Amino acid sequence: MAESTITEASLRAALTERLKATHVEIQDMSGGCGQAFTSLIVSSEFAGKNSLKRHRLVNAALKDEIAQIHAWSAKCQTPEEYDKEMAATGGNDKPPLDGTEGGKVAGVSE
Repeated sequence: MAESTITEASLRAALTERLKATHVEIQDMSGGCGQAFTSLIVSSEFAGKNSLKRHRLVNAALKDEIAQIHAWSAKCQTPEEYDKEMAATGGNDKPPLDGTEGGKVAGVSE
C-alpha cells in the first residue's frame, strides 16, 4: 500500500473496492494514531459464509493494512442481515465498541 499511515478513509476505500462492500463504517479507536480500528462491513461476498470465513476474507483483503496496525475488529454482514438489523435497531449502524472505554482503546492517549 502506498500510504504509510492507515486511516478510516483508506480502510473504507480498500474494503469497498476489494470486497465490493455496499456499506462500511470504520472507527479509529486509538485516538487518531491509526493503530486500532473497529468496523462494520456489509458485502454480498459474505453470503453463504460463516463468521470465521467472513473474517478470513476481510483479513486477506486487508493483509497489508492489518500488518501495519495494532488492533482490528470487524463485524461482517450480508446486505440482508444488515437491513434486518437496521430494522430491528432503528438504524444504529455503528461498529461494535466492545472492550473500549468511551470508544477508545483503554490506556491510549490522544
